[in-house]
Amino acid sequence: MIGFADKLAEIAKKIKGASIIDEDFVKEVVRDVQRALLEADVDVRLVLELSKRIEKRALEEEPPTGVPKRDYLLRIVYEELVELLGGEKTEGLDIDLSRDVNIIMLVGLYGMGKTTTAAKLARYLQRKGYRVGLVGADPYRPAAGEQLRQLAEEVDVPAHVENVDDAVEMAVKGVEALKDECDVVIVDTAGRDRLSEDLIDELREMAERIEPHEVLLVLDATIGQKAGDHAEAFHDAVQLTGVVITKLDTSAKGGGALSAVARTGAPIKFVGTGERLDDLEEFNPKSFVARLLGIGDIDELLRRTEEMLEEEEKAEDVLEGKFTLKDLYEQLETLNKMGPVDKLLQYVPGMGGGRNVRKVSQITEERLKKYKVIMDSMTEKELENPEILNKSRIRRIAIGSGTSERDVIELLNHYRMMRDVIEDIQSGKIPRIGGELGRVIRNVLWG
Repeated sequence: MIGFADKLAEIAKKIKGASIIDEDFVKEVVRDVQRALLEADVDVRLVLELSKRIEKRALEEEPPTGVPKRDYLLRIVYEELVELLGGEKTEGLDIDLSRDVNIIMLVGLYGMGKTTTAAKLARYLQRKGYRVGLVGADPYRPAAGEQLRQLAEEVDVPAHVENVDDAVEMAVKGVEALKDECDVVIVDTAGRDRLSEDLIDELREMAERIEPHEVLLVLDATIGQKAGDHAEAFHDAVQLTGVVITKLDTSAKGGGALSAVARTGAPIKFVGTGERLDDLEEFNPKSFVARLLGIGDIDELLRRTEEMLEEEEKAEDVLEGKFTLKDLYEQLETLNKMGPVDKLLQYVPGMGGGRNVRKVSQITEERLKKYKVIMDSMTEKELENPEILNKSRIRRIAIGSGTSERDVIELLNHYRMMRDVIEDIQSGKIPRIGGELGRVIRNVLWG
């Protein structure tokens, strides 16, 4: 949804830079929002309803004392877009480790991205600490099973594809084969070119046999407004618990797909935002719209950092003892586990809206990889005692890592900055919760 995101980011920038917020300006903003939504294939009736609400609120409501009119107008646009995309309510996956196994069944038509989504969802759950397995249940496409196995290998999870001609039996035997070694089993079902009676019967029988805890419909964002009809039809057939919308990064019709599904009442649980297997994220209308408008979502960034602090038991040890290059290496590993850098940057105020994030993330991803390569060329003693790195050692490390001496020195400078931060935390100059990791992240990413 690049075009849509950039257009909304431009609208937000226009509002933030306005010196006078009068009736003419409000109407101009409303027209800009209308144009962006219509080009994103949002239903005309929904666009008109939203436009009227924005204009009415902007002209009649008085901002709270001390809040500039432009900030309040941006807030109104934000709130109305959140409402358009389903409101504030978000629903996570129903996963309970007290069960023998949790079963997620993916359904949808051909070409919607079910198999890739199965692997992305496996990666997402794997990062949350679950043992995940994939089951192929598509006997109609000859290459379906092999594709699933290859993707499973990429995300390092087991896959089971039973060699039978019956989709229901493939699902049943696959779940049975994996349930003892997995907390969550994801079943990739067969599709059809359209929602036919035989597909409905097959999915209903499969659901009765394997008793899934989640039934997720996978939809391609490029179908736009038609996404609502698809969601309603599948929901009537197999009682969906949620929807996953794929290809949101490339579709000009993404806004139409999101708003159409939201109107059906079926919760959008995930969105696919790229081709990489990491590019799947929980759908939260508030943070999603905030990023589109370039507002940023600090709460989400802090939530992610706090999650990683909980998962990394060594973090507290670092704060108590001497900070070495080995600790820096582990911090870089932590950043990688938090997700792609471009995704992290979207949660930082001022970085939303597309172009800036893409430019900065390319640089920072390269930098993080380079630092790790350099440290892989160091001895254990050098990692534990960075102060011994003299000119000759730096030259040797640069040659061994295929980088320059300047790159090695840059890494050491970042290490010293992070060491100073840790010392400030130890002395009480910086609070221990939240802020220190945020500052460390900034030091690593931008220096």
